[in-house]
Amino acid sequence: MNIYCNCCGKEIRFHENGKTALEDYIAIDKNWGYFSGKDGIRQKMIVCESCFDAWVEKFAIAPQEEEELELL
Repeated sequence: MNIYCNCCGKEIRFHENGKTALEDYIAIDKNWGYFSGKDGIRQKMIVCESCFDAWVEKFAIAPQEEEELELL
């Protein structure tokens, strides 16, 4: 199974076991509801870390950040 960033089209590489990504990404899965203009539509997307960083730079309010002390 190949996974690609919806922004830049770069392939997200996985370990040979096919289960562990070799780079991080964000997966967005949104079901649009009433009053959205997209009622009943479900959208899914993958965004690589570099595209995420470029996207967040454009935000008027930066996302909240907390340091995680234990990484899985």
